[in-house]
Amino acid sequence: MHKALTVGELARRSGVAVSALHFYEAKGLIRSYRTSGNQRRYENDVLRRVAIIRMAQEMGISLAEVGEALSGLPNGRAPGRDDWAAISTQWREKLSWRITLLERLRDELDGCIGCGCLSLDRCPLYNAGDRLAQEGSGARRLVRTGV
Repeated sequence: MHKALTVGELARRSGVAVSALHFYEAKGLIRSYRTSGNQRRYENDVLRRVAIIRMAQEMGISLAEVGEALSGLPNGRAPGRDDWAAISTQWREKLSWRITLLERLRDELDGCIGCGCLSLDRCPLYNAGDRLAQEGSGARRLVRTGV
């Protein structure tokens, strides 16, 4: 039989603040149980779930998306290689799109904010007659459909 982790032990081993662990638990991303003394205890599989949450946050994945991905995993078992492959496949397309947007932003940052409206001296070259306004609001040159 293994020893369950206290919230402090989980925080130390995962590198996540206790308050963040409580937040993750409130959002349903991780689970604990209570001892007879009403103290939280976490099974060891929660360490891997917290690692996935931290990695996702580093990649800019929302906690709602993390929750959706983790909801498909069985409780009481650490997510394994196949689980990670399934989760990362879900996020790959979104990350690729985000990378494309960031590259466009980097490459066009010195010219304008993406629509030309703040580059008055260059606007006629990129947005003659304000034609981009017909496509909708916002930075139209950066947010193009079709990668």
